[in-house]
Amino acid sequence: MAKLYFQYSTMNAGKSTVLLQASHNYRERGMDTYLLTAKLDNRAGTGRIASRIGIGAEADTFTPADDLFARIEARLDAGPIACVFIDEAQFLTEDQVWQLARAVDDLRVPVMCYGLRVDFQGKLFPGSAALLALADEMREVRTICHCGKKATMVVRMGPDGKALKEGAQVQIGGNETYVSLCRRHWREAVGDAAPA
Repeated sequence: MAKLYFQYSTMNAGKSTVLLQASHNYRERGMDTYLLTAKLDNRAGTGRIASRIGIGAEADTFTPADDLFARIEARLDAGPIACVFIDEAQFLTEDQVWQLARAVDDLRVPVMCYGLRVDFQGKLFPGSAALLALADEMREVRTICHCGKKATMVVRMGPDGKALKEGAQVQIGGNETYVSLCRRHWREAVGDAAPA
């Protein structure tokens, strides 16, 4: 039975690594997969999903204007696929998450989405909020804060090395821009420290 999956975490938890490994497992058994990633995230090159540990794969890209149900249906018309993988799922629109849910229900193809849950201000991304509401199964990909506790938040660092409190929700960047922290250390970084 096909399902809509959402695997989420903070930055640098290995979401893309998990996605690429899962796709590899299907392909190793002779089953084709369909990979999609956000066009605006071109850190590894446009149309490429890459992991910090050095593995990668080519992928089709999506923008907020794309009808993902139609894209998946067209891909299925070209030949069978065992699973659809979406990287950078936080950049999906709410409508696109519904399109993915329809693909699962009506086209009977599993869709596995990987992305951030919250932004640097601790707010849900629209795509992540819709996935949290609609996904059949969810799983947290864990990473750790510098203190050893589970990291659930991320800060965006300014040029001065201090955590930013304001700015656009979306700014593409990696280790040079973002740091994953536990909630306590995130609060401390943004100036909301607990009283002594």
